[in-house]
Amino acid sequence: MITRRSMLKTGMATGAVGAAGLLIPATAGPAAASPAGAASPAGAAGAAGSRGASAAVDLDPASVPKFTQAMPLAPTATPYMSMPMTMDCYALTIQEADKEVLPGALTRVWTFNGGFPGPVLKARSGVRTVVDQTNNLPVGISVHLHGAHVSADNDGDPMVLIPPNGGTKTYTYPNSQPHANLWFHDHAHHAESESAFRGLAGTYLLTDDIEQSLNLPSGAYDVPIQLRDARFDDQAQLVYQMGDQSRHVILANGKAWPYLNVAARKYRFRLCNTANTRFFTLALSDGATFQQIGSDGGLLPAPVTVNQVVISPGERADIVVDFSKYAVGTTLEFRNEGTGGPIDQISKVLQFRVDRTAADTSVVPSTLRTLPALPAATVNRSFTLAMGGGVATINGLAYEHGRIDTEIAYGATEVWTVTNPGPGNHNFHVHLVQFRVIERNGTPVTSGPEYGLKDTVRVGSGETVKIQATFTGYRGQYLYHCHMFDHAAMGMMATLRVS
Repeated sequence: MITRRSMLKTGMATGAVGAAGLLIPATAGPAAASPAGAASPAGAAGAAGSRGASAAVDLDPASVPKFTQAMPLAPTATPYMSMPMTMDCYALTIQEADKEVLPGALTRVWTFNGGFPGPVLKARSGVRTVVDQTNNLPVGISVHLHGAHVSADNDGDPMVLIPPNGGTKTYTYPNSQPHANLWFHDHAHHAESESAFRGLAGTYLLTDDIEQSLNLPSGAYDVPIQLRDARFDDQAQLVYQMGDQSRHVILANGKAWPYLNVAARKYRFRLCNTANTRFFTLALSDGATFQQIGSDGGLLPAPVTVNQVVISPGERADIVVDFSKYAVGTTLEFRNEGTGGPIDQISKVLQFRVDRTAADTSVVPSTLRTLPALPAATVNRSFTLAMGGGVATINGLAYEHGRIDTEIAYGATEVWTVTNPGPGNHNFHVHLVQFRVIERNGTPVTSGPEYGLKDTVRVGSGETVKIQATFTGYRGQYLYHCHMFDHAAMGMMATLRVS
């Protein structure tokens, strides 16, 4: 049987070889090789057969029509049981599904509840969320709620997996933290790279009285957007290879280069970079400014007027774009000004079509929240992120399950200096805590998009970033790692223990 481990070693692709560049219509049989929930070409014996990545014929991304598909809105999950102000209970199924990602073709993806993008779970601070996860994939899964303050046994231990083919696990999230834009994904040992690439990502919006007291854009005008890239073969199937630099199809909410109809009014977009390795530098095509109001750990103290926003894998950016300045009939784009592929492909992300007017009573106040003063640090540590010879390390060591790399006293406040000597970009994610970025390349961070609560921070080639966190609430073992999934799977991950 083809195991998940063997897939990672061989980088198997899916689908059957066809004419280069040909997209199979959604109504045709070959693209939908088996029903949702059946064993996938990537994960079960017999499928993918004798075909490895070297035999795949790549789809030319330039052949994919741009801005012909409407961007879907992520479905909001409904609890199967709710006790007001006490607890909400959800049941999610991890399963395969066939989705129209490219126009006119079906792609086999891995999903929560069959959705691509995954569902939105809405939670409130102080109200417990219980999620029953049933795994119908042919491989084990460990679900991590990224950015959550949770006990170790609910954090998604990379070796504690939900068994394949019907296994279940219940995760409990106390939501004992302020509002935040969180998300969830697989964290299985050395395998999260492929499962994330195949689509396992969902949104978790935690709110509280502070956020609710503000009259920010809401309802239909508050839109979560998952951004990522992908690579496909000529049968519209995902092609996975570790460290792949050829993922040049850009997806927004599970569609390749879609459009979104908007009214001439303010919108709140909660952006989440779910890509394996791609950094996005997002700007409006006309150069107009917009407001960033939040990041990973919720709202900033005050809105920041920007003309671009940079998010690395795992990071979130909460922005408000005011379309009232545009006449009905206007089209403009969210463009990616980052690098890493043909500019005519990776620069295009999402087209906005202003198609109507609408009343707008929402406001973005000059003060959004107050962050507590930083306590004095009691410990200073240094971490170096490096790659070489196909291995990724932190402080010279590749991840090894069971090894404790950092011992932390319960309640300690620590400053971590994270350095990336290069070449190549990295970022840094710490489980359990939201931290503060206090310095970037020797310059104190006293305002701007990084002056808020964070759980993931960019560390570009040659950069050094200092972060500060207080480790309290729970004892136990947690991970810290590069959140470029491929790098983490290659070993750039370590274990801390709070005791």
